[in-house]
Amino acid sequence: MKKLLFLFTFTAIVLFSQNIFAQSRVDRILINEATRITKDSFPVYTNTPSGARIYAVSQPNSAMLKAIDDGLTELFAIAKKYKYKKRLNYSDYTIFIGNADRTKDIDKKYSPDIAVPAGQYAGSVYDQGGFVYAAGMVLAYNPCAFVFAEHTKDLQRVSNIVRYEGEHLILYHNDRKKYNETADHSQGGGHPILQ
Repeated sequence: MKKLLFLFTFTAIVLFSQNIFAQSRVDRILINEATRITKDSFPVYTNTPSGARIYAVSQPNSAMLKAIDDGLTELFAIAKKYKYKKRLNYSDYTIFIGNADRTKDIDKKYSPDIAVPAGQYAGSVYDQGGFVYAAGMVLAYNPCAFVFAEHTKDLQRVSNIVRYEGEHLILYHNDRKKYNETADHSQGGGHPILQ
């Protein structure tokens, strides 16, 4: 009996260790991608109260974590109206909070945004010389990950960004046709996609 208990415990430890190693490898890949895009480092790791994983340039306060959960809650509610079933758990999401590359838009309104490569927006009115300012950007589809700029106020904007970046991820996993029609904002269209 002791040998069986030992074998069971040893197997559980090995499996748990392998899972942690695999997760840390995935996290390292995501951190590298977020760093490549934003040029930031993300020394802070935490979770929202509902379980979304957060990497940040500095410790997010409880109001910021609640705003992230609120955005995901709204996203999941609207996704359920469309009968979508995949990626409706907070723990499905890894969210990076980077430094803002600007804090005001061209109208001088508070708008913490990140500078991301222009990509399909190159040569458009949004092109700022090889980059565009974005409220957020999807980093990975599997696992679901995105980045947005750190905010010090207007946390409703954070909830909106979380919901809107999450729309791309929900559509990717549940409705590839609609995802393909709406993924590229350079052809027009915007958020909310799901209403």
